[in-house]
Amino acid sequence: MANISTQELSAQLDNPEFAIVDIRSSAAYNGWKMQGEARGGHIRGAISYSLSWIKNIPKTKLISLLTSKGITSKKFVSVYGYASDNCSDIEKLLLDNGTREVFTYAAGLQEWADCSSLPMDTLANYKHLVPADWVSDLIAGHLPNYDANKKFVLIEVSWRGLQKYEAGHIPGAIHLDVSAIENPVSRNKYPDEKLLEILLGLGITCKSLVVLYGRDIMAAARAASILMYAGVEDVRVLDGGLSAWLNSGNDIVSGVQQPIPATSFGGAMPGNLENIVGIDSVKEIVAGKSEQLVSVQSWPEFIGETSGYSYIKAKGHIPGSIWGHSGSDPHHMQDYRNPDNTMRAYHEIASNWDNVGITSDKKVVFYCGTGWRASEAFFYAHLMGRKNISVYDGGWHEWSKDISNPIEPGPR
Repeated sequence: MANISTQELSAQLDNPEFAIVDIRSSAAYNGWKMQGEARGGHIRGAISYSLSWIKNIPKTKLISLLTSKGITSKKFVSVYGYASDNCSDIEKLLLDNGTREVFTYAAGLQEWADCSSLPMDTLANYKHLVPADWVSDLIAGHLPNYDANKKFVLIEVSWRGLQKYEAGHIPGAIHLDVSAIENPVSRNKYPDEKLLEILLGLGITCKSLVVLYGRDIMAAARAASILMYAGVEDVRVLDGGLSAWLNSGNDIVSGVQQPIPATSFGGAMPGNLENIVGIDSVKEIVAGKSEQLVSVQSWPEFIGETSGYSYIKAKGHIPGSIWGHSGSDPHHMQDYRNPDNTMRAYHEIASNWDNVGITSDKKVVFYCGTGWRASEAFFYAHLMGRKNISVYDGGWHEWSKDISNPIEPGPR
């Protein structure tokens, strides 16, 4: 291993045989300034491979992850973090994998960020995907440039998870069971009048800062899509959920935090009607093909091997759908997440979409079985700055119940 200077590293940015690996947290990679750097984000073209992942992941999986990110034995690789970070563990992993040569950018992100002419990238709307330290500072009232008098609502979101919430949650968090905002039978969101009643009961107005988290991000993303549809202007999600909070050394508390109800929403409801679409809109897409219908079902669901659900009999997908990647089953989203369940590097998500023809020049409507996975993909698309995106609320559950609707390729 050898050191590489800022000038030498900048000269390699367009070299296809040279890869750059960022070992910092996904939050820092996305754009959060975690150590007071002049600019947030990452060196243009850098691959995210957090040092924290290697603690609890078998070596074979770590190697496989390197390969999936394009780090092969044919590449020269430079590794960087912050100037104080020790890159040796990941550098050793790279060498064990047969990497041609590994270089250490010891000056770290700080020196690169200090030079405004050197290119950096950030996740467009990274501020809506928050790290645990940001939530901690919000609770303590220590966020710079934040009005301490501004109302915020911190919510743990789950499905039938009240007992777990009572046993331990982030201080100040209230609880939201998703069944309060979506019909447990149809799985569709409730009508606007009922949604408004629920939101006011939680103390949420259109001007509230709402921070959502779950024991799994899928539930928080489902709530986020509905709150954004309703017109809540500042909806944020804790990246990595409760595990990220605990892994950062933060405490949890037991009991139940009661919400302080609001009397008025303060704006139009719904404020973003286009964020969630119904079955009639999907029928128009199927007939016209002017918009893109993207399935976030697992591959076995998409090709009709299984419906994925005990209460859904039909197998397959809506005709004309593009498979937008997903996970192994309805409860996982490996294609969209890092090993620690934080959001996967957005360049990689975008690459998966590009490879199957999901483009930004057409309206994209995400769907899955019942709306949860589609909401997660929708939220990530929002973070990436994509416009004209929606969730098909009813998903495969609603579509397949009507035998007059065409399906492919599974049996009716």
